[in-house]
Amino acid sequence: MKYIRTNSLKRLFSLKRRSLEDVVFTNEEEKHSENSKAVLEHSPRPSWKCFSFKEIFDATSGFNPENLVGKGGYAEVYKGVLGNGEEIAIKRLTKACRDERKEKEFLTEIGTIGHACHPNVLSLLGCCIDNGLYLIFHFSSRGSVASLLHDENLPVMDWKTRYKIAVGTARGLHYLHKGCQRRIVHRDIKSSNILLTADFEPLISDFGLAKWLPSQWTHHSIAPIEGTFGHLAPEYYMHGIVDEKTDVFAFGVFLLEIISGRKPVDSSHQSIHNWAKPILSQGEIEMLVDPRLGGTYDVRQLKRLGFAASLCIRASSTWRPAISEVLEVMVEEETDKERWKMPKEEEQVELWGFEDLEYECDSSFSISPQDSISTRSTMTIIH
Repeated sequence: MKYIRTNSLKRLFSLKRRSLEDVVFTNEEEKHSENSKAVLEHSPRPSWKCFSFKEIFDATSGFNPENLVGKGGYAEVYKGVLGNGEEIAIKRLTKACRDERKEKEFLTEIGTIGHACHPNVLSLLGCCIDNGLYLIFHFSSRGSVASLLHDENLPVMDWKTRYKIAVGTARGLHYLHKGCQRRIVHRDIKSSNILLTADFEPLISDFGLAKWLPSQWTHHSIAPIEGTFGHLAPEYYMHGIVDEKTDVFAFGVFLLEIISGRKPVDSSHQSIHNWAKPILSQGEIEMLVDPRLGGTYDVRQLKRLGFAASLCIRASSTWRPAISEVLEVMVEEETDKERWKMPKEEEQVELWGFEDLEYECDSSFSISPQDSISTRSTMTIIH
């Protein structure tokens, strides 16, 4: 994990000081990256603001519990209103958290999301390092995809909105993998981490587990394993291997959730990709569709999303497409399916239940559901 020193944070977020040359990283991958210095030298000036504690204290009415919109094991999210009327979300590292690794992850999120600039990636407004650690974002009034998709008290999300969310999320992920200044592997793509703007444009959020991947590296080897049940790619939870294909697998799970309206793991602990694989292999894609839609959906779009999902959740990362290829499958009218046909021996491997291993992981792995944040339907910054 990247650890941005406190003094560097002050320089980084000062409106009067220089840009990213001031950031000091104590990370092995940065030490060995030949291009890291050149990248820092050509980095754009950050546009974020260093908020005072008084500003965010006043904005949240003293962090009034009524303004709490998200809560987890090590962070809380509050809704706030600035003096100019702008609504913001403030993510605060809880004082009860004494885990230095969580603090590093929190600071990593600043260094990662602060460099991202895309319509489908949540933008960072700034931070505060007085009286604790705080990240400040625009407030997403519609909340997360998970809150809108699974709240029985809300209207059923229509197909047009679902398709828009799926495509927009793929574009945001493509930016992180290919278009951003550095390759970013998110590591926690899921519906609760996809926020929505007023017009239902998706925003990828929560970069606490994200990793920068130097251009000359093919992957990271990571321990302990961190993430969410039902979303972890086999090569990750079995061997700790992380690269862009890790996100692609999780995106495939997200697509299945969008299509079916089912949660990634049901009450019987069955994963959605385990449920969907035989249906997809039989070509009965319409059996995946959320029955609450009442048959109101675009069949061509459904088939494209279903096929894309089937490619993303392949057990072998070698046979998964890059997110750019996934996006092509999702939006193009015609797809050469023969291009993605696997050899018979590979197809046999796919039949093995990798997903069952998620529930047999060593207890030291940090993938327990209780680490997730339970949020109110108003919004979700972290989950």
